[in-house]
Amino acid sequence: MEITIKQVEGAKELNTFIYLPEKIHHNHQEWLPPLYMDEEKFFNPKRNPAFQHNDTILLLAYQNGKAVGRIMGIIPHEYNKKQNLKTARFSYFECYEDEAVFSALLKEVEQWAKSKGCEELIGPMGFSDKEPQGFLTKGFSEPTMMITNSSFEYMSRMILASGYSSFVELCQYDVPLTSKITERYEAFTKRIQSRMNITVHQFTSTKQVKPFVRSVFNLINATYQEIYGFTSISEEEMDDFASRFLPLLNPKLIKIISDGSGRVVAFVIAMADLSQGIKKAKGRLLPLGWFHILRASKTSKRLVLLLGGIAPDYQNKGLDAVLATHLFGSAIKLGFKSVDSHLIMRENHKMRAEIERLPDHRMYKEYTIYKKEI
Repeated sequence: MEITIKQVEGAKELNTFIYLPEKIHHNHQEWLPPLYMDEEKFFNPKRNPAFQHNDTILLLAYQNGKAVGRIMGIIPHEYNKKQNLKTARFSYFECYEDEAVFSALLKEVEQWAKSKGCEELIGPMGFSDKEPQGFLTKGFSEPTMMITNSSFEYMSRMILASGYSSFVELCQYDVPLTSKITERYEAFTKRIQSRMNITVHQFTSTKQVKPFVRSVFNLINATYQEIYGFTSISEEEMDDFASRFLPLLNPKLIKIISDGSGRVVAFVIAMADLSQGIKKAKGRLLPLGWFHILRASKTSKRLVLLLGGIAPDYQNKGLDAVLATHLFGSAIKLGFKSVDSHLIMRENHKMRAEIERLPDHRMYKEYTIYKKEI
């Protein structure tokens, strides 16, 4: 059956691109839809500043006039220049179980990237590490967390058959949240706080958090440089991330540490797992989707770790324990019963060791980012 690959042009085709995954995953019990209002903004070059710094292409595959697959190609110029690379990325790759469609979409991005002077293609990887990345390789029957891929098993199988090899592996942990965790850190935390001239900022309103937003992002820029795929966040992107995500966060689950001069030196951000609410809303806020998501934010018993960082000159001084004590203490008071680590690079032995020291942890999902020379 003939396959036609077409570049997305215009609102109608962009709409097809955005909503195609819910058709592909129609009978996929563990699939989690995105928030479509956010997707419509994300894929709009006029509303997403990331398009200004990257070459991109959005493609759809058709058979008999029906959309059967999609893929996005990205050339991260800023990252390539900084790392002296000629790399392109593929992301937001979805299709039915059809090797011909899979191959046609992938080859089109390969040819596009090659025509732009790139020498290798990596993915799934978006504009940054703050988007879903990697194909799922373990944990297919486990629930899907926000901002992660819930790809079918055949996607990782077909990418290997296309000549790609494993490049970056990521893992995800689940940890029961009990008083054992806070008891583990409390005494140590008291000693650290009495010995160091630091202030732990705790919040009860979003308004209290806003003055710290830029400082937190600046700390991310300073501490995330070694994470694969990380690109420094511009002030415009800082404002965009803040407007998108701050309203979804419970300020009680944000902890920030400053030193004696007022400089932000450490932070952690977590949130309630909204996945069940998003699932019930089918990714739509209207007409009543917002109610399901709001309810999930109030009733979810699962905490998701989103971001954290410690300034280089304050690392290995116990601030991770201080953050954990205050965050997990607040979470237990709010009724949370478990913690999801979100994605951690397999090679990030330090972070994995922190998680694996916690009682009854389990690594329940694994993902792989693949690479091929083109």
